[in-house]
Amino acid sequence: MELHFQLVLAFLLLSPCFIQTRRIRGVSMSYRRLYRERKSFLCMDGSRLIPFVQVNDDYCDCTDGSDEPGTAACPNGRFYCMNLGFRPHYIPSSRVNDGICDCCDGSDEFSSRMQCPDKCRMLGQKERRELEETMKAVNKGLLLKKQLIEEGALVWQEKQEQLKQLQKMAEDLKIKLEDHRRRKLKAEAEKEHLQKAVMPDPNSVEGQGERPGQAPHGGRPRVDQGSVFHSREKEGKAEIQEQHDPANTSPHENPVIREAQSAVDSAVAELQKVEEAHDSVQMEISELQEKLENDYGPEREFVFLLSRCVQMTVSEYMYTLCPFSQVTQKNSAGLEVMLGKWSGWLGPPDSPYRQMKYDEGEACWQGPKRSTLVSLVCGTETDLRSVKEPSKCLYSMELQTPAACSLNTQRSSIHNEL
Repeated sequence: MELHFQLVLAFLLLSPCFIQTRRIRGVSMSYRRLYRERKSFLCMDGSRLIPFVQVNDDYCDCTDGSDEPGTAACPNGRFYCMNLGFRPHYIPSSRVNDGICDCCDGSDEFSSRMQCPDKCRMLGQKERRELEETMKAVNKGLLLKKQLIEEGALVWQEKQEQLKQLQKMAEDLKIKLEDHRRRKLKAEAEKEHLQKAVMPDPNSVEGQGERPGQAPHGGRPRVDQGSVFHSREKEGKAEIQEQHDPANTSPHENPVIREAQSAVDSAVAELQKVEEAHDSVQMEISELQEKLENDYGPEREFVFLLSRCVQMTVSEYMYTLCPFSQVTQKNSAGLEVMLGKWSGWLGPPDSPYRQMKYDEGEACWQGPKRSTLVSLVCGTETDLRSVKEPSKCLYSMELQTPAACSLNTQRSSIHNEL
């Protein structure tokens, strides 16, 4: 009986199956077929064929390190952590048997003195709880997104109505503008007429001192054959000249001229007011049209961000993001710097609404103009989660908002966490 047991044990120790289990470490199940016990082993990059006994012998034979998946012999090698109950993953082969537990199942320290407890089950349970919380947040975010889409539709309608009202106001102001221009021209014409009446042409007969109605050089009196308007003009001239001697009174001091100038000034002031109002309305129309031309998502789910700014303090700086407008940075002394103006969406083709770009900010000292990239992530609140400056004059922000939640986000969370 004892002899039979020893023979069975010897057979198991010498069988290829046992040799494979004992010798082949750090290989995933999908690659196990390439490490079956045979006479030779082909490096995965096809560069070399070596005897199979040289696999995991702590000497690097293949340039890609594929012959030493379970040792630290190859600098570019990888060790596969099985991590049953948790997520499997690779670690650099340099970490194998280095006295630090990198795999949660402890499989990377099989020959070291370090006793690594198996924590995979505990980590798996913790991650599943976190996944459940994440899924609850995503589901809540999707519900909030539906509300934002409904609110966005109302905001969009209000903006359209506001545009119509502004355009109607601009048309009314345009009519008033033409009317005030005519009034100004009329007041200027009346003033010019009165000035001519007060100050007769020095080259005319009257300007040479002749009395009205007297013929030149003592001749017979002239009879006015002009129009009624011409007669009234002369009568007005005579009356004004009797009251105010042109030789002693400046036309600017004449009360009639002053009154005419006052009418001109009033017409000019009223015209200027209407012009300013018209220009202001046209500017509002232009700004509103520009906003309405923006892309706010396939269901306009991001429209609600139009009138909302979010802030975050990092160290001594206050960062303010106003979506579809600008990004600024203010220090403790109150100095504000523009970090970029809204430029457009910059996400990948399959998720274009995952990143915003803000450029043409203020120039750095001896550097380029500042710019900011804003990544959008799903969340139940709309606020900034992080602000960084990964390189000079380039800033990165993470904005969480329900508007960024989607079914793809939900599927991605499941795929990444499990």
